[in-house]
Amino acid sequence: MKFTLMGTGDAIGTPKVGCGCPQCMHARETGTGRLRTSILIEHEGRHILVDSSPDLRQQLLRHGSPHIDAVIWTHGHYDHFMGFGEFYRVQKIPPVFAADPVLRYCGETFRFLDFDRMPVEPYVSFNLFGITVTPFLVKHPPAYTCGFVFEACGARVGFTSDTNRDIPEKSLDLLKNLDLLLLDALVPSHIKITKHMNYLDACTLAESLHPKAFRCVHVSHVMPWEYPHLGYDGEVFGFP
Repeated sequence: MKFTLMGTGDAIGTPKVGCGCPQCMHARETGTGRLRTSILIEHEGRHILVDSSPDLRQQLLRHGSPHIDAVIWTHGHYDHFMGFGEFYRVQKIPPVFAADPVLRYCGETFRFLDFDRMPVEPYVSFNLFGITVTPFLVKHPPAYTCGFVFEACGARVGFTSDTNRDIPEKSLDLLKNLDLLLLDALVPSHIKITKHMNYLDACTLAESLHPKAFRCVHVSHVMPWEYPHLGYDGEVFGFP
């Protein structure tokens, strides 16, 4: 089971259009950046995409144009599903797995595409190409949002998706004993925000859950590049 961070940025990405902050200037000068957050999972020759960001075409080209066998949507915000249209006339449109409210909302946007819609229930596991996938609820008001845990070959990986620190206890229980935790960390610790975790929230949560490793994703342009535990675009994690 292999995980690739295809993007680690927030809704506007880094560099932000028209911004002259130190992070955006660094991104322009060095050619680095943060595309919108999405994850590619490879297992037994199959490819699963977690969230279809608006940068999907660029992300797929960067990573060898893999054929996507299934898509998982976490919630119905623009930066997490709008890239799905990039599959049009590129490959057979992959099936999408998501909680029913998410599937109905996002599916309406892509009603012009013919694809299988596979509703899933929070806390009810399902098998996807040999991976046990378990959705769980998080708190990202007002959007109905699910994180996911992926298990195969004795390894467990969790992704919170967008959330604030008020994650239900039942969901936190699923996030224990992880080999890797990927979690929302939108802004530095001195900035408070109601819909997301800041860097301190994310690191404190990770410390309480004791994963073997963790990375902060869905990071905005105001987050300094040098902070520890920040995921970066193209980072790969392999589990034999």
